[in-house]
Amino acid sequence: MWLQGWYTSMCDGDWEHAFGVKIETLDNPGWSVAIDVNGTNLYDRPFERVQVERDEHDWVFAWVEDWKFNIACGPTSLSEALWIFRKWADA
Repeated sequence: MWLQGWYTSMCDGDWEHAFGVKIETLDNPGWSVAIDVNGTNLYDRPFERVQVERDEHDWVFAWVEDWKFNIACGPTSLSEALWIFRKWADA
């Protein structure tokens, strides 16, 4: 998976002790993802907030705040949400 490779490439003996990636479930249901970009080449890269709502299980919100790439998405939208991060990170 691409995210595994990105995370591994950030690990330098220091970054991973203060920063990282958190993936959790939401109770509505859905997913919450927080990816630290502090200390990476993405630190000051602009990102235009994404908001997609198709139905109660298929929705994605993505934004950058406080040096974190944040995702909240429906239970069937995690792959799409992580793709949004990948496209932004690879740009």
